[in-house]
Amino acid sequence: GGWLLLQNCHLGLEFLNELMDTITTKESMSEDFRTWITTEAHPEFPINLLQSSIKFTNEPPQGVKAGLKRTYSAVTQDLLGMSKMPQWKPLLYAVAFLHTTVQERRKFGPLGWNIPYEFNQADFAASVQFVQNHLNDVGIKHGLDWSCVRYMLGEVQYGGRVTDDLDKALLNTYARVWFGEHMFSETFCFYKGYVIPKGNTVEEYLQYIEQLPVTDTPEVFGLHPNADITYQTNLANETFSTIVSIQPKDSSTRGGETREAVVQRLADEMLEKLPPDYNPHEVKASLQKMGAFQPINIFLRQEVDRMQLVISRVRTTLTDLKLAIDGTIIMSEELQDALDNIYDARIPKLWFRISWESTTLGFWFTELLERNQQFSSWLQDGCPNQFWMTGFFNPQGFLTAMRQETTRMNLAKGWELDSVVLYSEVTKMMKEDVVGPPPADIGGVYIHGLFLEGAGWDRRNSKLVESAPKVRIE
Repeated sequence: GGWLLLQNCHLGLEFLNELMDTITTKESMSEDFRTWITTEAHPEFPINLLQSSIKFTNEPPQGVKAGLKRTYSAVTQDLLGMSKMPQWKPLLYAVAFLHTTVQERRKFGPLGWNIPYEFNQADFAASVQFVQNHLNDVGIKHGLDWSCVRYMLGEVQYGGRVTDDLDKALLNTYARVWFGEHMFSETFCFYKGYVIPKGNTVEEYLQYIEQLPVTDTPEVFGLHPNADITYQTNLANETFSTIVSIQPKDSSTRGGETREAVVQRLADEMLEKLPPDYNPHEVKASLQKMGAFQPINIFLRQEVDRMQLVISRVRTTLTDLKLAIDGTIIMSEELQDALDNIYDARIPKLWFRISWESTTLGFWFTELLERNQQFSSWLQDGCPNQFWMTGFFNPQGFLTAMRQETTRMNLAKGWELDSVVLYSEVTKMMKEDVVGPPPADIGGVYIHGLFLEGAGWDRRNSKLVESAPKVRIE
């Protein structure tokens, strides 16, 4: 009748099958017996054990209100009265607000943090312990050493997890703006309506937290209001993707066609449109004609090699998939994934790993044809007058090759690669207006295919503007 707790079971997946057999084949078992399992999500977790279990998930609370409420629900009255210094309670609340903020920014993806970090309760506990120790060390007479507090919060307690330089700068900005003598003034607020409450009991703080908004504007976290649009869009896409992924995968009909027939027809269409493989001898001859050792042509060779890998992988997958559908070969796990994704108009994992991101399989395949067209024309007709920048696997490599070529052209002037910097100018020409490369005395290249997010471009005045004009509705 006792309870059994098995922790971190994703580290011992082989034992779980044995556990399942033991539980299901046991002749007699107490009604009070329970088996608890803790695990991280794992693709190889036994599905029969997962389906027969009652599942609980522990997700971070959504929103400032929920985050602060969870934090202060674990704060005891003894902790609140741990220090007699007047800065203690406001500092405790500020650290709790920072803790909630760094967790909440994760939901905004790359807009929140360049790299998602697993901030947890241990970071908050360590920060609170540091603040408490620091207050005990300095005493009332000396006051707080704010540079020390900011450094410990921004560089050590929370910053110790941060590996990206811009993320570190963001965290230090929070520490600089929120932590200082100004935080004890009557006018201080984290954001309009989000202040440090005054109270002597945990209940008073919880009462204040209870009246905070349930839904927060992204401006609370220092983000533009439009960040919420990105979050809601990503959430909707993830939800729809999950719904599609759990749909039955049997051979049910849709408009009289089975899934296999639909995929086989799509495979035939893609194989018909798929470009032929690059001929290594022709590629080598074209590169030698243009100058095989010039940086820009070395870059082209690398791009062609990667495109050839994509073309070969697509051709092999589609050919094998048709054979598997016909029953000629066994349907492997990778081919089953390709079948499911092609039917759902998504990019198969086999292709996505070696290619680029795209919203649907149709857009992805169209881009494959367009990318291949750019490389084929480059090999056949020589260096183009303009380049489709977003059609490269390695755009940064293209810019590096261009810097190297420009440096070589100006060696007589004493130019060195390390001192050459990129300079960008947005021209007023459209794609169709470019009939030749930039003038020799200016150098560089023309590129197109870049996009603006959250802004538009005023061609007449050459400056950024709002993405849409203001509209008055009567």
